[in-house]
Amino acid sequence: MADLKLKGVTIVETFAEAFPMVGTRIIITAPSQEWALIAARTMTGFATSVIACGAEAGIERTLSPDETMDGRPGVAVLLFTMDSDKLQRQLRNRVGQCVLTSPGSACFAGLEGEKKLKLGASLRFFGDGWQMSKLVGGRRFWRIPVMDGEFLCEATTGLTKKAVGGGNLLVLGKTHAAVLAASERAVKAIAEIEGVITPFPGGIVRSGSKVGSKYKGQIASTNDAYCPTLKAAVKTDLPFDVEAVMEIVIDGLTKESIARAMHAGIHAIAEGGAKQGITHITAGNYGGNLGPHHFHLKEIVA
Repeated sequence: MADLKLKGVTIVETFAEAFPMVGTRIIITAPSQEWALIAARTMTGFATSVIACGAEAGIERTLSPDETMDGRPGVAVLLFTMDSDKLQRQLRNRVGQCVLTSPGSACFAGLEGEKKLKLGASLRFFGDGWQMSKLVGGRRFWRIPVMDGEFLCEATTGLTKKAVGGGNLLVLGKTHAAVLAASERAVKAIAEIEGVITPFPGGIVRSGSKVGSKYKGQIASTNDAYCPTLKAAVKTDLPFDVEAVMEIVIDGLTKESIARAMHAGIHAIAEGGAKQGITHITAGNYGGNLGPHHFHLKEIVA
C-alpha cells in the first residue's frame, strides 16, 4: 500500500497510543487579562508529565468578560492526573498556592458532572473562621478574606473520568528550524480546539522518551530510535536525511477532542509542504500495550 502524502509530507501508517486519565476544568478570573494569565500560568507550571510532575496541566483558552460568571477577563485551565485522589490534591495545592495568592483573582467551576472535586470547600479553611458561604442559583461559593479584599471561590468543580492523555504527533524534518516552525504551527492550531491542552513547554517536546532504561530505577529514557545523532549506533526509525524530531503531546477531556486536535495538528504541520523541510509525520506507540485509545493517523487525516 502506498504511503499517504499530504502536500508531499509522508503520513506514516501508524497510530498514537493514549491512555485513560481523570481531568477537570476551572475558570480563573482577575481584574485584567494579564493577571488572569499570570495566575493560570503559575498554576500550570511544572505540569508537563505525570512521570515526575504529579499532574499535566495547561491553559485551554482565554475568556472574555461576557463568558465568565463575574464579568471579568478569565482563563480556562485543564488539569489531568491518573486518579481522582491525586487530582484532588493537585487541584487544592495549585489553586491554593497560585490562584488564591494572585492579586484580585477568583476561581469558578469549569466543568459539570455528577462527580465533584473540592475547590473552595477545601481552601475555605485559609479564612481561619472568617470565611463566609453564599448560595447563588443553586451554586455554592466561599468568600475568603485576604489582604486585597476577598478571594471568591466556587465550592466544587466537576470531574470527568473520560479524559485521555498521551495523544501525540512526531514531526520529522531536515532541519531543526523547519521542525520547530511546523510544530509551532501545530500547537497554534490545536489551541483552537476545545477541551485539549499541549502541556509541554510551548506545547512541544524535544526529549521524547521510551519506557524503561539501562539504569535501575529510571522509568523512562531517551527515545534513541528517534535521536538523529544516534542513527549510526542504534536501530533507528529515522530516514537518513532527517536531522531533527519534535513531539507534540495532547491531553483532552474526551477522545473525540484528542482526535480533532490531532487532525488540526497534522494539517498545520503539512501546511507548507515538503518543500519547507518536513519529511514525515508519525506517532508514538508501544504496540498497543500502554493504553486502549489508538488514534490511527490515516483515519485522523480524513
